[in-house]
Amino acid sequence: MSDALIQRGVELIEGSNKVLVFVGAGLSTESGIPDFRSPGGVWDKYDPSDFYFQKIVSSEAAREKYWQMSTEFWDTMKDALPSRGHFAILKLEALGKLSGIVTQNIDNLHHKAGNAPEKVIEVHGNAFTVSCLSCGKKYDRAAIQERLQSGVKVPYCDDCSGILKPDTVSFGQSMPEDKMAKAYRLAEECDLCIVLGSSLVVYPAAYIPMHAFEKGAKLLIINRDETGLDSKADLVVHDSIGKVFGEMVDRIATLPH
Repeated sequence: MSDALIQRGVELIEGSNKVLVFVGAGLSTESGIPDFRSPGGVWDKYDPSDFYFQKIVSSEAAREKYWQMSTEFWDTMKDALPSRGHFAILKLEALGKLSGIVTQNIDNLHHKAGNAPEKVIEVHGNAFTVSCLSCGKKYDRAAIQERLQSGVKVPYCDDCSGILKPDTVSFGQSMPEDKMAKAYRLAEECDLCIVLGSSLVVYPAAYIPMHAFEKGAKLLIINRDETGLDSKADLVVHDSIGKVFGEMVDRIATLPH
């Protein structure tokens, strides 16, 4: 990682007033949460087609298997802590430059880091809460986990006996329209889009940085692997997010007065 690359990133950030940060699983892995799509990840153990939303809604057996899988996800992320990369995004907010964070992650780490909730757009949801699909009652995920550990195979709503489901987007489930609309609006308004830890292969979320580029924003991509937008970016660094982005933000000298 050359000093020139870091300095170029600093210049891009300092020259921008509305920065949209687009976040993928690569940032979570730096907090010790495995990439579920990688070899050895959760999706190696389970068949994703078993967890389509319609199956979860229509089959008690599917719901039981879903909660087994969901417990594995939960166990890997419940105690995870924000990384240097998360805190660099927080500093970007303190600098007054952050217009929003569009994250594909469900791990609650931007909230743990201290970003303003209205800045965080979780397009794939958040695994730390559970909702009833019938009446909408919300539950803390940890409380539901206690039920599962006590021997309950499939938890149901206390109020209406409806189906409970973590507040994450399942296969075959619609993306949250309000969040996607806000993400596209921020993409249109930003002057710099920073992609952190996403290979930009999971759609429709991955359209967001492309939309920002098409509307005239500069692109800064920090990811260990190549992405489909590397050729369009003003700067690409294939390295650790915490190391690279953390150093860039640390070099931005002053907070607003």
